[in-house]
Amino acid sequence: MFKNRREAGEKLAIALEKYKNKEDIIVLALPKGGIEVAFEVAKYLNAKFSLLIVRKLPFPDNPEAGFGAIAEDGSMYINKQSSWYLSEKEINDIIFSQSQEIKRRISILRKGEPLPNLTNKTVILIDDGIAAGSTMRAAIMLCKKQGVKKIIVAAPVAGKDVAGRLKELVDELVILEMPYNFRAVAQVYGDWYDVSDEEALEIMGRP
Repeated sequence: MFKNRREAGEKLAIALEKYKNKEDIIVLALPKGGIEVAFEVAKYLNAKFSLLIVRKLPFPDNPEAGFGAIAEDGSMYINKQSSWYLSEKEINDIIFSQSQEIKRRISILRKGEPLPNLTNKTVILIDDGIAAGSTMRAAIMLCKKQGVKKIIVAAPVAGKDVAGRLKELVDELVILEMPYNFRAVAQVYGDWYDVSDEEALEIMGRP
């Protein structure tokens, strides 16, 4: 459906055209997969662009899957149905580990800078796709605590069930594709890979 994240971002930007040149818009990428998508959107909309650092809480025996997510301010979503078999110590150890990774990413990817002031702003949260939706839920929680005026969640692809649940949490949901048999974000990209710190910094340094 998309050649790469850049093309997905260009298409998503057009779907968000009504927010072009609006003064109170802040585009926030969920790193690192969402950075190039969000960069293209922010460039097209002529909007402020930053990174909201959020991490999946992965299962110890299956790091690709997760039972929740934590945002940089400590906002946390945990799926009780998924995490029931984990001990309190296991959960706390995973939370601690991901909190350390959040600090590392703030230091490297955002150069230690704080999030922009989100109070009374219209925030567009962007990832390269939404699978389980846990990281996006944690990002939404952070935005609500910051007193934003309006939350828009936007992504090139999402599952229909997850999209339906997220729609109830935000002011607007913009999803380009909701495949019938959606299993993973990677399936809709011709060129999909894990983004390195170096590439993330290169994207953010583009004019």
